[in-house]
Amino acid sequence: MKRSGFADLPLHGGRVPAWLAERMTRLGAAIAESVLHQYGAPELLSRLSDPFWFQALGCVMGMDWHSSGITTSVLGALKRGLSPRANELGIYICGGRGRHSRHTPDELRAVAERRNLDGEALVRTSRLTARVDNNAIADGFQIYLHTFIVSAAGEWAVVQQGMHQARGLARRYHWHSATVRDFTCEPHTAVVGEHQGDILNLVDAHARPAQDALLAIARQHPDATLRDARSLMLPRHHDVRAENVDLKRLGAVLAVAYEREFRDFASLLLLENLGPRTLQSLALIAEVVHGAPTRFSDPARFSFALGGKDRHPFPVPLKTYDESIAVLRRSLDAARLGGPEKLEGFARLDRFVRAVEQRYSPAADFDALVAHEHAISPSLDGRSVFDGRKKKTAKTQVAQLPLWD
Repeated sequence: MKRSGFADLPLHGGRVPAWLAERMTRLGAAIAESVLHQYGAPELLSRLSDPFWFQALGCVMGMDWHSSGITTSVLGALKRGLSPRANELGIYICGGRGRHSRHTPDELRAVAERRNLDGEALVRTSRLTARVDNNAIADGFQIYLHTFIVSAAGEWAVVQQGMHQARGLARRYHWHSATVRDFTCEPHTAVVGEHQGDILNLVDAHARPAQDALLAIARQHPDATLRDARSLMLPRHHDVRAENVDLKRLGAVLAVAYEREFRDFASLLLLENLGPRTLQSLALIAEVVHGAPTRFSDPARFSFALGGKDRHPFPVPLKTYDESIAVLRRSLDAARLGGPEKLEGFARLDRFVRAVEQRYSPAADFDALVAHEHAISPSLDGRSVFDGRKKKTAKTQVAQLPLWD
């Protein structure tokens, strides 16, 4: 892939609360480990360099579904969760936001020494990607986050994000070593951000004459646009709306979770005795691990796994979150001991949901689903960043709503 997409990422303030950050660390690490176990490090790096998959990952982990904070929180969770086992897993996450980004060169040199890689080449790559996005592409966004993910084999991905304070927007840039043949010729996997019209881009393929001229005349600059880019438009509104979600895909997940015949078969696939709400979450997690790239065109759908910290589309159900982590972790532990059946059950679950989607074409009743999630939220220890505010008493036992047509 080359530069292939853009999306609006509204700037959000605030912090990720500790109760969510700790769970994001465990779930993010388990999802990454699942991808590593079944597909290998190159696949994980490829997915991290896909802005659509990255956004879906943040949604399924319970972050705000469309904000710029997904980038910081997801990368921070992955670094916390994977770093203690980096030598075992063969994946190293270096850098981060603000002052943490300045530690990237030293962290890369340490990894290189441990894995017998060319540390100075990695450092040069890190600096070059940052300078290209911050200086050579004059789009008005100032880089404030730089994360370099490198494998034991020396393959890498870079995710960095810039801020446009005046517009209240962020732009996320993705790079991947497997697709970079020439750093000065369309090297990006994707650039995400609001379309700004014409921008200055010194690494566009058509800018080669200008690059040569710049060796002698530093002030000569080419113009380029992102007109050919695939678009992921993330709107400014905070709530998740029906138009943000593929209702047929979501309907298949709900059918598998709540239709008795489907639910029993899905539980059998996972070799677990699971309730419908946990199955709903695990089906979406399974798709993040095993889904094809085309499945992530509507990342907002994945917020229906574990909600969002700002109550959009509903508060984070802590009981479901913890049970989902436990099921995934048990599957990973069994796979490490030579029993792959439970982990392979996630791949079978993903295929089963897609078969239901194609054969029965169920469509989610969006409003009924959101109402149902809010109604059962107290019984699932639903939590948000607004917990300090006075809550209204809600019934914990509710009748099942028709969540799909």
